[in-house]
Amino acid sequence: MRVVVVGATGNVGTSLLARLAEEPAVDSVLALARRVAELEFPKTEWAHADIATSDLARRFRGADCVVHLAWVIQPSHDQERMWRTNVEGSARLFRAVKEAGVGNLVYASSVGAYSRGPKDRLVDETWPTDGIRTSFYARHKAEVERQLDRFEREAPDVRVVRMRPALTFKREMGAGARRLFLGPFVPNPLLRPGAIPVFPDTPGFRFQAVHSDDVAAAYGLAITSAVSGAFNLAAEPVLDSREFARLLDARLVPVPGSALRAVTALTWRLHLQPTPAGWIDLALGVPLLDATRARKELGWTPARTASEAFLEILAGIREGVGLETPPLAPGTGGPARAREVLSGIGGRE
Repeated sequence: MRVVVVGATGNVGTSLLARLAEEPAVDSVLALARRVAELEFPKTEWAHADIATSDLARRFRGADCVVHLAWVIQPSHDQERMWRTNVEGSARLFRAVKEAGVGNLVYASSVGAYSRGPKDRLVDETWPTDGIRTSFYARHKAEVERQLDRFEREAPDVRVVRMRPALTFKREMGAGARRLFLGPFVPNPLLRPGAIPVFPDTPGFRFQAVHSDDVAAAYGLAITSAVSGAFNLAAEPVLDSREFARLLDARLVPVPGSALRAVTALTWRLHLQPTPAGWIDLALGVPLLDATRARKELGWTPARTASEAFLEILAGIREGVGLETPPLAPGTGGPARAREVLSGIGGRE
């Protein structure tokens, strides 16, 4: 079996390459990215490809399965540029799968594709996927879900799997996550349990997480099986203000969601940190996921809890941990901070 992984240098991509290297059913892997990595994996070759501009069908010919992981969340101050990659690039990729005659497509959707939902119960994969309109990330994910609906009608012979994971963490994405979400001004000493004295107790601040390696395991199962359709991926427990306060050894302080959003929006507009307020809306709005289908039909069980995944990335951010790929390079958490300020926080990929 030959597998093409598009967007292979990122968080889940690097975990998936490691997973496929150990998969007996996979003979070879073509890892595609805009900026090729220095990492080496067994059975894997690297090649350049940009989903917004490259001839993808040429790369896909002869593949048994294409995995679409390519996505950008920066530069958050240039949403037109992100739309070209995330939405228009995805449309180009789907057309290339059909043109190249690939029989299997696995797409990285997200909990962010879901419409607003309950925080007191779990929802399955039939929950509406219209996103949360104030989040560019959710809008893009929802639009690509519609594209995939059309693709399935136009290419009924292609087996399509949509993975919808919760927030996905691992230690090795620490340096990249700091640049993408926190920016250069958060002091490292604060990023450890016991160092932050208080944590906001905000109504509705409840969401889920899952470890990147566990998500990669689900992708591996989907690639080599005959399943199709959507799969929620999430680990226990639900992460809420109380659980974060426990993990961080912090005291809860009531903070309205509107205040949390206002502070985030102001600091983003001032280029003090790279995360727009839509991410707060996402955390407060997305439903809690029922991953029963993945457990039953894929045989998937996460090896790490959501709390363990969070503590891993917290340590990775604090220590500047990364991998030798452009999105995860450890240098982005150290000397690159000065360049980050000069280039505009939240203004570059």
